Amino acid sequence: MERVARYADMFSAMGTEPRLRIIRLLLKAHPNGMVAGALQSELGIPASTLSHHLQKLKNEGLINIRRKGTYLWYSSNTQALQELLTFLYSECCTRSRAIKPGAIIRLCR
Repeated sequence: MERVARYADMFSAMGTEPRLRIIRLLLKAHPNGMVAGALQSELGIPASTLSHHLQKLKNEGLINIRRKGTYLWYSSNTQALQELLTFLYSECCTRSRAIKPGAIIRLCR
C-alpha cells in the first residue's frame, strides 16, 4: 500500500498543466535536460512560479537536477516515470486485458 501512496503523490505532482508540460519538455530533451531559463522561455511563466513547480516535481522524484558550472540542468527521471507507467498498466495489460500492450507501444511511436 505504501507504493500506491507514492504513485498517487507522483500523479498528483503532475496534475497541473505547467508541471505536465515541464515533464513533457524534459522528456523531449532527454538525456541532456534543460536549464531553467530555457524551460521558462518555453512555458512563458515567471521564474518564481517555475521554481515552485520544479521543486514539487523534484520532491516526488520525477525530475533530476545537476549542477554544471553556474547552471542547474533539469532532466526527467525516466526510471521513476517507467515505474509509474508500469504500475498504471500492470493490471490493465496483464489481468484484465483492458488495454492490449501492443496498443500502448504503437502510441509511443
